[in-house]
Amino acid sequence: MKLVLDACVLFPTVMRECLLAVAARGLFTPLWSDRILGEWQRAAARFGPMAEAEALAAIARALVGFPRAVVKSQPGLEARLHLPDENDLHVLATAITGHADAIVTLNAKDFPRGTLAAEGLERRDPDGLLWELWSHHTDRVEQALEQVRATASKLSGEEKPLKPLLKRAKLTRLARAVTG
Repeated sequence: MKLVLDACVLFPTVMRECLLAVAARGLFTPLWSDRILGEWQRAAARFGPMAEAEALAAIARALVGFPRAVVKSQPGLEARLHLPDENDLHVLATAITGHADAIVTLNAKDFPRGTLAAEGLERRDPDGLLWELWSHHTDRVEQALEQVRATASKLSGEEKPLKPLLKRAKLTRLARAVTG
């Protein structure tokens, strides 16, 4: 399954790390464009130079970890597309060009299901997607989540329980499922 990850699920950190850890275990193939990565960088930059530097480092790791994830834009494709927010046309164009199955986004209103279906695409929210993957591949998803939890604990210098970590990342359905 090929999934375009919108910038809004790449930044915040824990959500992104959960998605990429699951992708690294072969449960889906992530896709993005240079423009999506640029949006991620600009979103981080609003929190200061240190946050931008961390985003640039994370982008570099993502590019190394998923070297085939970058989808090059197809000239003229965006001109035939329509979405409520024209600034999101590049995300839809990336999904079409990359032969994606869905766009993973928190931005439901700007990616109407009917418009996406006409292009053979779905819209998925990260919490529902990760919950569904967990329900079919429990061990692999739980390994990925443990990796994210352990990294968050190490970086913060204190133990980070999984449930609050996932809840703060707006992955509430997944948090309920994996922590009982």
